[in-house]
Amino acid sequence: MTTYTCELAWLPPGRVAREVRVEVQGGRITAVSEDAGQVTGPPGERLPGLVLPGLANAHSHAFHRALRGRTHDPSQGTFWSWREQMYAVAARLDPDTYHELARATFAEMALAGVTCVGEFHYLHHGPDGTPYEDPNEMGLAVVEAAREAGIRVALLDCCYLTGGIGVPLEGVQRRFGDGDVQRWAARVDDLATSVTGEDVVVAAAVHSVRAVPRDQLAEVGSWSHTAPLHAHVSEQAEENEQCHLAYGVSPTQLLRDQGLLGPRTTAVHATHLDDDDVSLLGGASTYVCMCPTTERDLGDGIGPARWLRDAGSPLSLGSDSHAVIDLLEEARTLELDERLATGLRGHWGTAELLDAATAAGHASLGFPDAGRLEVGARADLVAVRLDSVRTAGGAPDDAATRVVFAAAACDVTDVVASGRRVVSGGRHVLGDVGRLLADAVAAVT
Repeated sequence: MTTYTCELAWLPPGRVAREVRVEVQGGRITAVSEDAGQVTGPPGERLPGLVLPGLANAHSHAFHRALRGRTHDPSQGTFWSWREQMYAVAARLDPDTYHELARATFAEMALAGVTCVGEFHYLHHGPDGTPYEDPNEMGLAVVEAAREAGIRVALLDCCYLTGGIGVPLEGVQRRFGDGDVQRWAARVDDLATSVTGEDVVVAAAVHSVRAVPRDQLAEVGSWSHTAPLHAHVSEQAEENEQCHLAYGVSPTQLLRDQGLLGPRTTAVHATHLDDDDVSLLGGASTYVCMCPTTERDLGDGIGPARWLRDAGSPLSLGSDSHAVIDLLEEARTLELDERLATGLRGHWGTAELLDAATAAGHASLGFPDAGRLEVGARADLVAVRLDSVRTAGGAPDDAATRVVFAAAACDVTDVVASGRRVVSGGRHVLGDVGRLLADAVAAVT
Protein backbone atom coordinates (compact mmCIF):
# COMPACT_ATOMS: atom_id res chain seq x y z
CA MET A 1 0.00 0.00 0.00
CA THR A 2 1.10 3.55 -0.78
CA THR A 3 -0.28 6.59 1.02
CA TYR A 4 -0.46 10.12 -0.35
CA THR A 5 -1.28 13.19 1.70
CA CYS A 6 -2.76 15.97 -0.42
CA GLU A 7 -2.52 19.60 0.66
CA LEU A 8 -5.84 20.17 -1.15
CA ALA A 9 -7.90 17.69 -3.18
CA TRP A 10 -10.87 17.87 -5.55
CA LEU A 11 -13.38 15.41 -4.12
CA PRO A 12 -16.83 14.30 -5.34
CA PRO A 13 -19.32 15.72 -6.00
CA GLY A 14 -17.14 18.77 -6.76
CA ARG A 15 -15.49 20.47 -3.80
CA VAL A 16 -12.04 21.35 -2.48
CA ALA A 17 -11.05 19.54 0.72
CA ARG A 18 -7.98 20.18 2.88
CA GLU A 19 -5.39 17.70 4.10
CA VAL A 20 -6.73 14.63 2.34
CA ARG A 21 -5.12 11.24 2.80
CA VAL A 22 -5.44 8.81 -0.14
CA GLU A 23 -4.45 5.16 0.25
CA VAL A 24 -3.60 3.17 -2.87
CA GLN A 25 -3.19 -0.54 -3.40
CA GLY A 26 -3.15 -2.60 -6.59
CA GLY A 27 -3.64 0.50 -8.72
CA ARG A 28 -6.90 1.41 -6.95
CA ILE A 29 -7.88 3.91 -4.30
CA THR A 30 -8.68 1.96 -1.13
CA ALA A 31 -9.35 4.83 1.30
CA VAL A 32 -9.91 8.60 1.25
CA SER A 33 -9.76 10.49 4.55
CA GLU A 34 -10.13 14.20 5.18
CA ASP A 35 -8.26 16.02 7.97
CA ALA A 36 -5.29 13.74 7.43
CA GLY A 37 -3.54 15.16 10.48
CA GLN A 38 -6.13 13.41 12.63
CA VAL A 39 -5.65 10.04 10.88
CA THR A 40 -3.36 7.54 12.58
CA GLY A 41 -0.54 5.88 10.67
CA PRO A 42 2.41 7.15 8.61
CA PRO A 43 1.80 10.42 6.74
CA GLY A 44 2.89 9.02 3.36
CA GLU A 45 4.13 11.00 0.36
CA ARG A 46 2.97 14.60 0.34
CA LEU A 47 1.45 16.05 -2.83
CA PRO A 48 1.51 19.86 -2.86
CA GLY A 49 -1.04 22.26 -4.30
CA LEU A 50 -4.40 21.02 -5.56
CA VAL A 51 -4.69 17.32 -6.38
CA LEU A 52 -7.11 16.48 -9.19
CA PRO A 53 -8.19 13.11 -10.55
CA GLY A 54 -6.28 12.08 -13.66
CA LEU A 55 -7.14 14.01 -16.81
CA ALA A 56 -8.46 12.16 -19.86
CA ASN A 57 -7.38 13.20 -23.35
CA ALA A 58 -10.32 11.73 -25.25
CA HIS A 59 -9.13 12.48 -28.80
CA SER A 60 -5.54 12.25 -30.01
CA HIS A 61 -3.67 11.71 -33.25
CA ALA A 62 -0.21 11.16 -31.77
CA PHE A 63 1.72 11.62 -35.00
CA HIS A 64 0.24 15.10 -35.54
CA ARG A 65 2.61 16.28 -32.79
CA ALA A 66 5.29 16.43 -35.49
CA LEU A 67 3.35 19.27 -37.18
CA ARG A 68 3.52 21.72 -34.29
CA GLY A 69 4.96 25.02 -35.52
CA ARG A 70 5.29 23.77 -39.10
CA THR A 71 1.88 24.60 -40.59
CA HIS A 72 1.43 28.32 -39.99
CA ASP A 73 2.72 29.81 -43.22
CA PRO A 74 0.13 32.33 -44.52
CA SER A 75 -0.18 30.34 -47.75
CA GLN A 76 -1.40 27.31 -45.76
CA GLY A 77 -4.77 28.81 -45.06
CA THR A 78 -7.39 26.06 -44.60
CA PHE A 79 -8.02 22.72 -42.95
CA TRP A 80 -7.60 21.08 -46.33
CA SER A 81 -4.18 22.60 -47.00
CA TRP A 82 -3.13 21.64 -43.47
CA ARG A 83 -4.26 18.10 -44.23
CA GLU A 84 -1.76 17.80 -47.10
CA GLN A 85 1.08 18.60 -44.69
CA MET A 86 -0.29 16.03 -42.27
CA TYR A 87 -0.33 13.44 -45.04
CA ALA A 88 3.34 14.14 -45.76
CA VAL A 89 4.25 13.17 -42.19
CA ALA A 90 1.94 10.14 -42.29
CA ALA A 91 3.75 8.87 -45.39
CA ARG A 92 7.10 8.78 -43.58
CA LEU A 93 6.13 6.80 -40.49
CA ASP A 94 7.00 3.15 -39.90
CA PRO A 95 6.36 1.07 -36.75
CA ASP A 96 9.63 2.15 -35.12
CA THR A 97 9.35 5.89 -35.79
CA TYR A 98 5.64 5.80 -34.93
CA HIS A 99 6.42 4.15 -31.61
CA GLU A 100 9.08 6.72 -30.74
CA LEU A 101 6.88 9.69 -31.70
CA ALA A 102 3.83 8.32 -29.88
CA ARG A 103 5.88 7.52 -26.77
CA ALA A 104 7.29 11.05 -26.58
CA THR A 105 3.86 12.58 -27.25
CA PHE A 106 2.22 10.47 -24.56
CA ALA A 107 5.00 11.41 -22.15
CA GLU A 108 4.26 15.07 -22.85
CA MET A 109 0.64 14.32 -22.01
CA ALA A 110 1.65 12.70 -18.72
CA LEU A 111 3.64 15.80 -17.82
CA ALA A 112 0.40 17.75 -18.38
CA GLY A 113 -1.57 15.51 -15.99
CA VAL A 114 -3.11 13.17 -18.58
CA THR A 115 -3.44 9.60 -17.29
CA CYS A 116 -5.49 8.16 -20.17
CA VAL A 117 -5.60 8.87 -23.91
CA GLY A 118 -8.03 7.98 -26.68
CA GLU A 119 -5.80 7.40 -29.71
CA PHE A 120 -7.86 7.75 -32.90
CA HIS A 121 -5.72 5.36 -34.91
CA TYR A 122 -5.82 5.03 -38.69
CA LEU A 123 -2.18 4.52 -39.69
CA HIS A 124 -2.65 0.79 -40.21
CA HIS A 125 -0.50 -0.43 -43.10
CA GLY A 126 2.64 0.31 -45.10
CA PRO A 127 2.90 3.50 -47.16
CA ASP A 128 1.49 1.83 -50.30
CA GLY A 129 -1.32 0.11 -48.40
CA THR A 130 0.40 -3.28 -48.09
CA PRO A 131 -0.18 -4.76 -44.62
CA TYR A 132 2.82 -5.42 -42.41
CA GLU A 133 3.62 -9.03 -41.55
CA ASP A 134 1.49 -8.43 -38.48
CA PRO A 135 -1.38 -6.29 -39.83
CA ASN A 136 -1.70 -4.64 -36.40
CA GLU A 137 1.96 -3.76 -35.99
CA MET A 138 1.28 -0.01 -36.02
CA GLY A 139 -1.50 -0.30 -33.45
CA LEU A 140 0.65 -2.45 -31.19
CA ALA A 141 3.38 0.20 -31.42
CA VAL A 142 0.90 2.76 -30.07
CA VAL A 143 -0.12 0.50 -27.17
CA GLU A 144 3.51 -0.12 -26.20
CA ALA A 145 4.25 3.61 -26.45
CA ALA A 146 1.45 4.43 -23.99
CA ARG A 147 2.63 1.77 -21.57
CA GLU A 148 6.19 3.08 -21.63
CA ALA A 149 4.91 6.63 -21.08
CA GLY A 150 2.89 5.40 -18.09
CA ILE A 151 -0.65 6.17 -19.23
CA ARG A 152 -3.66 4.07 -20.20
CA VAL A 153 -4.86 4.00 -23.79
CA ALA A 154 -8.12 3.40 -25.60
CA LEU A 155 -6.96 2.39 -29.06
CA LEU A 156 -9.80 3.64 -31.25
CA ASP A 157 -9.13 1.56 -34.34
CA CYS A 158 -10.46 3.54 -37.26
CA CYS A 159 -12.41 2.20 -40.21
CA TYR A 160 -11.29 4.32 -43.18
CA LEU A 161 -12.37 3.02 -46.59
CA THR A 162 -12.82 5.97 -48.97
CA GLY A 163 -11.10 9.29 -49.60
CA GLY A 164 -14.47 11.03 -49.84
CA ILE A 165 -18.04 9.96 -50.53
CA GLY A 166 -17.73 7.73 -53.58
CA VAL A 167 -14.02 8.56 -53.97
CA PRO A 168 -11.36 5.81 -53.69
CA LEU A 169 -8.38 6.10 -51.40
CA GLU A 170 -5.32 7.56 -53.08
CA GLY A 171 -1.73 8.33 -52.18
CA VAL A 172 -0.91 8.00 -48.51
CA GLN A 173 -4.60 7.36 -47.75
CA ARG A 174 -4.07 3.80 -49.00
CA ARG A 175 -2.26 2.93 -45.79
CA PHE A 176 -5.39 3.88 -43.81
CA GLY A 177 -7.74 1.40 -45.49
CA ASP A 178 -8.56 -2.31 -45.14
CA GLY A 179 -10.57 -2.61 -48.37
CA ASP A 180 -13.96 -3.20 -46.80
CA VAL A 181 -15.59 -3.29 -43.40
CA GLN A 182 -15.36 -7.09 -43.09
CA ARG A 183 -11.57 -7.04 -43.42
CA TRP A 184 -11.38 -4.11 -41.00
CA ALA A 185 -13.45 -6.06 -38.45
CA ALA A 186 -11.33 -9.21 -38.86
CA ARG A 187 -8.14 -7.24 -38.27
CA VAL A 188 -9.53 -5.51 -35.17
CA ASP A 189 -10.74 -8.87 -33.84
CA ASP A 190 -7.14 -10.07 -34.01
CA LEU A 191 -5.95 -6.90 -32.32
CA ALA A 192 -8.45 -7.24 -29.49
CA THR A 193 -7.36 -10.79 -28.75
CA SER A 194 -3.64 -9.96 -28.84
CA VAL A 195 -3.81 -7.03 -26.39
CA THR A 196 -4.54 -7.81 -22.76
CA GLY A 197 -4.43 -5.83 -19.55
CA GLU A 198 -6.50 -3.34 -17.59
CA ASP A 199 -4.52 -0.45 -19.08
CA VAL A 200 -5.82 -0.90 -22.65
CA VAL A 201 -9.24 -0.79 -24.29
CA VAL A 202 -9.52 -1.78 -27.96
CA ALA A 203 -12.44 0.15 -29.42
CA ALA A 204 -13.80 1.24 -32.79
CA ALA A 205 -13.88 4.45 -34.77
CA VAL A 206 -15.54 5.70 -37.92
CA HIS A 207 -13.19 8.22 -39.42
CA SER A 208 -16.12 10.20 -40.84
CA VAL A 209 -19.12 9.75 -43.10
CA ARG A 210 -16.77 10.74 -45.91
CA ALA A 211 -14.55 7.74 -45.22
CA VAL A 212 -17.08 4.95 -44.54
CA PRO A 213 -19.90 4.33 -47.06
CA ARG A 214 -23.45 4.38 -45.75
CA ASP A 215 -23.99 0.66 -46.36
CA GLN A 216 -20.97 -0.23 -44.20
CA LEU A 217 -21.56 2.03 -41.21
CA ALA A 218 -23.93 -0.34 -39.42
CA GLU A 219 -21.37 -3.15 -39.41
CA VAL A 220 -18.84 -0.94 -37.65
CA GLY A 221 -21.50 -0.30 -35.04
CA SER A 222 -22.24 -4.01 -34.76
CA TRP A 223 -18.59 -4.86 -34.15
CA SER A 224 -18.42 -2.36 -31.31
CA HIS A 225 -21.69 -3.31 -29.66
CA THR A 226 -20.07 -3.30 -26.19
CA ALA A 227 -16.96 -1.19 -26.84
CA PRO A 228 -16.72 2.58 -27.26
CA LEU A 229 -17.31 3.93 -30.76
CA HIS A 230 -15.91 7.31 -31.80
CA ALA A 231 -16.43 9.27 -35.02
CA HIS A 232 -15.44 12.62 -36.46
CA VAL A 233 -18.75 14.43 -36.99
CA SER A 234 -19.34 17.72 -38.83
CA GLU A 235 -15.84 19.05 -38.26
CA GLN A 236 -16.09 20.97 -41.52
CA ALA A 237 -19.04 22.64 -43.22
CA GLU A 238 -17.93 20.99 -46.47
CA GLU A 239 -18.43 17.58 -44.85
CA ASN A 240 -22.07 18.49 -44.19
CA GLU A 241 -22.54 19.67 -47.75
CA GLN A 242 -21.11 16.45 -49.21
CA CYS A 243 -23.30 14.32 -46.94
CA HIS A 244 -26.45 16.21 -47.87
CA LEU A 245 -25.66 15.92 -51.58
CA ALA A 246 -24.99 12.19 -51.36
CA TYR A 247 -27.57 11.06 -48.82
CA GLY A 248 -29.99 13.94 -48.24
CA VAL A 249 -29.25 14.11 -44.51
CA SER A 250 -26.63 15.53 -42.15
CA PRO A 251 -23.76 13.37 -40.83
CA THR A 252 -25.49 13.15 -37.44
CA GLN A 253 -28.75 12.02 -39.04
CA LEU A 254 -26.89 9.45 -41.14
CA LEU A 255 -25.22 7.96 -38.05
CA ARG A 256 -28.61 7.89 -36.30
CA ASP A 257 -30.24 6.14 -39.25
CA GLN A 258 -27.53 3.46 -39.18
CA GLY A 259 -27.91 2.89 -35.43
CA LEU A 260 -24.60 4.40 -34.38
CA LEU A 261 -25.73 7.00 -31.83
CA GLY A 262 -26.01 6.15 -28.14
CA PRO A 263 -24.25 6.30 -24.77
CA ARG A 264 -21.19 4.33 -25.91
CA THR A 265 -20.67 6.62 -28.93
CA THR A 266 -18.64 9.84 -29.00
CA ALA A 267 -19.08 12.44 -31.73
CA VAL A 268 -15.76 14.25 -32.09
CA HIS A 269 -15.78 17.99 -32.86
CA ALA A 270 -19.51 18.32 -33.69
CA THR A 271 -18.76 21.88 -34.77
CA HIS A 272 -21.29 22.54 -37.52
CA LEU A 273 -24.63 21.26 -36.22
CA ASP A 274 -28.20 22.39 -36.65
CA ASP A 275 -30.90 22.19 -33.99
CA ASP A 276 -32.04 18.74 -35.13
CA ASP A 277 -28.49 17.40 -34.87
CA VAL A 278 -28.14 18.72 -31.32
CA SER A 279 -31.45 17.11 -30.35
CA LEU A 280 -30.47 13.77 -31.88
CA LEU A 281 -27.10 13.64 -30.12
CA GLY A 282 -28.47 14.79 -26.78
CA GLY A 283 -31.56 12.60 -26.95
CA ALA A 284 -29.37 9.53 -27.53
CA SER A 285 -26.99 10.51 -24.66
CA THR A 286 -24.14 10.44 -27.19
CA TYR A 287 -20.89 11.88 -25.85
CA VAL A 288 -19.38 14.83 -27.65
CA CYS A 289 -15.63 15.41 -27.57
CA MET A 290 -14.63 19.02 -28.12
CA CYS A 291 -11.03 19.84 -29.08
CA PRO A 292 -11.02 23.64 -28.72
CA THR A 293 -7.30 24.31 -29.25
CA THR A 294 -7.25 22.32 -32.49
CA GLU A 295 -10.58 23.72 -33.67
CA ARG A 296 -9.24 27.25 -33.27
CA ASP A 297 -5.80 26.34 -34.71
CA LEU A 298 -7.40 24.97 -37.89
CA GLY A 299 -10.06 27.67 -38.07
CA ASP A 300 -12.82 25.08 -37.82
CA GLY A 301 -15.19 27.19 -35.75
CA ILE A 302 -16.88 27.13 -32.34
CA GLY A 303 -19.20 24.22 -31.67
CA PRO A 304 -22.47 24.41 -29.69
CA ALA A 305 -20.99 22.88 -26.54
CA ARG A 306 -23.40 24.37 -24.01
CA TRP A 307 -26.44 23.46 -26.08
CA LEU A 308 -25.22 19.89 -26.49
CA ARG A 309 -24.63 19.47 -22.76
CA ASP A 310 -28.06 20.88 -21.96
CA ALA A 311 -29.64 18.57 -24.55
CA GLY A 312 -28.17 15.51 -22.82
CA SER A 313 -24.74 14.92 -24.36
CA PRO A 314 -21.91 14.49 -21.82
CA LEU A 315 -18.85 16.45 -22.92
CA SER A 316 -15.25 15.28 -23.01
CA LEU A 317 -12.09 17.00 -24.21
CA GLY A 318 -9.20 16.20 -26.52
CA SER A 319 -6.01 17.79 -27.80
CA ASP A 320 -6.47 16.21 -31.27
CA SER A 321 -3.63 17.60 -33.42
CA HIS A 322 -1.60 18.73 -30.38
CA ALA A 323 -1.21 22.36 -31.33
CA VAL A 324 -0.80 22.42 -27.57
CA ILE A 325 -1.13 19.61 -25.04
CA ASP A 326 -2.88 21.16 -22.06
CA LEU A 327 -6.24 19.78 -20.90
CA LEU A 328 -6.72 22.73 -18.55
CA GLU A 329 -6.53 25.02 -21.57
CA GLU A 330 -9.02 22.82 -23.41
CA ALA A 331 -11.41 23.04 -20.45
CA ARG A 332 -11.35 26.79 -19.98
CA THR A 333 -11.59 27.38 -23.72
CA LEU A 334 -15.09 25.89 -23.66
CA GLU A 335 -16.12 28.85 -21.53
CA LEU A 336 -13.97 31.43 -23.31
CA ASP A 337 -15.24 30.41 -26.76
CA GLU A 338 -18.83 30.75 -25.55
CA ARG A 339 -18.01 34.26 -24.39
CA LEU A 340 -16.63 35.15 -27.82
CA ALA A 341 -19.69 33.71 -29.55
CA THR A 342 -22.31 35.29 -27.27
CA GLY A 343 -20.70 38.33 -25.66
CA LEU A 344 -21.74 36.94 -22.26
CA ARG A 345 -19.85 35.29 -19.38
CA GLY A 346 -20.64 32.43 -17.05
CA HIS A 347 -21.70 29.58 -19.34
CA TRP A 348 -19.73 26.82 -17.59
CA GLY A 349 -19.05 26.17 -13.93
CA THR A 350 -15.72 24.92 -12.63
CA ALA A 351 -17.17 21.54 -11.66
CA GLU A 352 -18.63 21.01 -15.15
CA LEU A 353 -15.33 21.81 -16.83
CA LEU A 354 -13.38 19.51 -14.53
CA ASP A 355 -15.90 16.74 -15.13
CA ALA A 356 -15.34 17.07 -18.89
CA ALA A 357 -11.58 16.85 -18.37
CA THR A 358 -11.77 13.90 -15.97
CA ALA A 359 -14.69 11.53 -15.32
CA ALA A 360 -16.62 12.12 -18.56
CA GLY A 361 -13.51 11.71 -20.67
CA HIS A 362 -12.49 8.47 -18.99
CA ALA A 363 -16.02 7.06 -19.31
CA SER A 364 -16.18 7.89 -23.02
CA LEU A 365 -13.00 5.84 -23.51
CA GLY A 366 -14.24 2.76 -21.69
CA PHE A 367 -12.73 3.51 -18.28
CA PRO A 368 -15.82 4.45 -16.21
CA ASP A 369 -13.97 3.64 -12.99
CA ALA A 370 -11.54 6.55 -13.38
CA GLY A 371 -11.63 10.32 -13.05
CA ARG A 372 -12.75 10.57 -9.40
CA LEU A 373 -10.87 10.58 -6.10
CA GLU A 374 -13.01 7.98 -4.36
CA VAL A 375 -12.70 4.45 -3.03
CA GLY A 376 -12.62 1.85 -5.81
CA ALA A 377 -11.56 4.25 -8.54
CA ARG A 378 -8.32 3.89 -10.43
CA ALA A 379 -5.54 5.56 -8.51
CA ASP A 380 -4.88 8.61 -10.69
CA LEU A 381 -3.68 11.70 -8.82
CA VAL A 382 -2.47 14.93 -10.44
CA ALA A 383 -0.91 17.66 -8.30
CA VAL A 384 -1.08 21.23 -9.66
CA ARG A 385 0.95 24.08 -8.17
CA LEU A 386 -0.88 26.93 -6.47
CA ASP A 387 2.23 29.08 -6.00
CA SER A 388 3.34 29.67 -9.61
CA VAL A 389 3.11 33.08 -11.26
CA ARG A 390 -0.13 31.90 -12.84
CA THR A 391 -1.84 30.47 -9.76
CA ALA A 392 -0.40 32.30 -6.73
CA GLY A 393 -2.81 34.29 -4.57
CA GLY A 394 -6.24 33.37 -3.35
CA ALA A 395 -7.86 31.10 -0.82
CA PRO A 396 -8.14 27.30 -0.73
CA ASP A 397 -11.85 27.49 -1.55
CA ASP A 398 -11.13 29.08 -4.96
CA ALA A 399 -8.21 26.79 -5.79
CA ALA A 400 -10.09 24.74 -8.38
CA THR A 401 -11.32 27.80 -10.26
CA ARG A 402 -7.81 29.28 -10.26
CA VAL A 403 -6.44 26.05 -11.67
CA VAL A 404 -9.09 25.76 -14.40
CA PHE A 405 -8.93 29.39 -15.50
CA ALA A 406 -5.26 30.23 -14.94
CA ALA A 407 -3.01 27.19 -14.54
CA ALA A 408 -1.04 25.66 -17.41
CA ALA A 409 0.30 22.20 -18.10
CA CYS A 410 3.68 23.29 -16.72
CA ASP A 411 2.08 23.79 -13.29
CA VAL A 412 1.57 20.03 -12.95
CA THR A 413 4.24 18.76 -10.56
CA ASP A 414 3.34 15.15 -9.78
CA VAL A 415 1.31 12.46 -11.53
CA VAL A 416 0.26 9.04 -10.29
CA ALA A 417 -1.42 6.88 -12.97
CA SER A 418 -3.06 3.60 -11.95
CA GLY A 419 -0.98 3.71 -8.79
CA ARG A 420 2.33 4.22 -10.62
CA ARG A 421 4.33 7.39 -9.99
CA VAL A 422 4.90 8.69 -13.52
CA VAL A 423 5.90 12.32 -12.87
CA SER A 424 7.78 13.56 -9.79
CA GLY A 425 8.63 17.21 -9.26
CA GLY A 426 7.84 17.96 -12.89
CA ARG A 427 10.12 15.23 -14.27
CA HIS A 428 8.88 12.21 -16.21
CA VAL A 429 10.21 8.71 -15.50
CA LEU A 430 11.54 8.57 -19.08
CA GLY A 431 13.80 11.57 -18.39
CA ASP A 432 14.17 14.49 -20.80
CA VAL A 433 10.89 14.44 -22.73
CA GLY A 434 11.91 17.51 -24.72
CA ARG A 435 14.87 15.58 -26.12
CA LEU A 436 12.66 12.56 -26.85
CA LEU A 437 10.28 14.80 -28.79
CA ALA A 438 13.06 16.54 -30.70
CA ASP A 439 14.58 13.25 -31.80
CA ALA A 440 11.22 11.67 -32.70
CA VAL A 441 10.04 14.67 -34.72
CA ALA A 442 13.37 14.97 -36.54
CA ALA A 443 13.12 11.33 -37.61
CA VAL A 444 9.88 11.94 -39.53
CA THR A 445 10.34 15.50 -40.80
